[in-house]
Amino acid sequence: MATYLDRIVGAHRTAAAADPRSTEELIGRASSLSRPRPFCEALVAGDELGVIAEIKRRSPSKGDLRPDLDPRALASEYESGGAACLSVLTDTEFFGGAAADLVAARDACALPVLRKDFTVSANDVCDARLMGADAVLLIVAALSDDELRGLSELAVSLDLDVLVETHDELELERALAHSSAGMIGVNQRDLLSFAVDPDRAVRMGPMIPDGYVRVAESGVQGPADARRLSEAGFHAILVGEALVVSGDAAGAVRELRVPR
Repeated sequence: MATYLDRIVGAHRTAAAADPRSTEELIGRASSLSRPRPFCEALVAGDELGVIAEIKRRSPSKGDLRPDLDPRALASEYESGGAACLSVLTDTEFFGGAAADLVAARDACALPVLRKDFTVSANDVCDARLMGADAVLLIVAALSDDELRGLSELAVSLDLDVLVETHDELELERALAHSSAGMIGVNQRDLLSFAVDPDRAVRMGPMIPDGYVRVAESGVQGPADARRLSEAGFHAILVGEALVVSGDAAGAVRELRVPR
């Protein structure tokens, strides 16, 4: 039986294989843009846990979360609550997102923005830069070692920050050995089953070497979770569902900004 990850990555690989655009042309266009906003720097500034606040309409496991959200308004709320950065889902089929959401959210605030998507090709990396993203996500479970190395090198060459997402110790080893990223994420949601393991980031955080920005992803419900992850050595947390459905996005972000 195909897992969530199998289906999502399979769909993205099919789309990438059918993409007729010239990678060299896209790289040329992306290379000519002005420098992005500093994503990594924003996460480690100050003495509070950095909050990457996510704009997310739906998920494969939960269905609709907030299908009618306004990305401009939500980005402004997140900024007023003190978020360090934004994460914007741009996958349409499985998450209900779009590149237009990222463009609108970034235009509405001064925060750096991560393109949250299932990046599987060089054209995907270029697209992130061209739509205005300041950082790109690479999921170790979705990529070979060669892809991880090549896509991270391309992203860095285009001045994008790179968040490399891991789920276990073996993936962490691969991330450290085969990527050029300065950020390592630990996703507490298993992308095979979409179940959350609230102890995963606490277990893996100390394994990430000094010099990397550490980001805990998924499963954060409130300040108690934020404090626990801060104590485990994380610089930042990426939070989506809890903020999107909170009813007070600015206040919910504010509560997560615990001392680091």
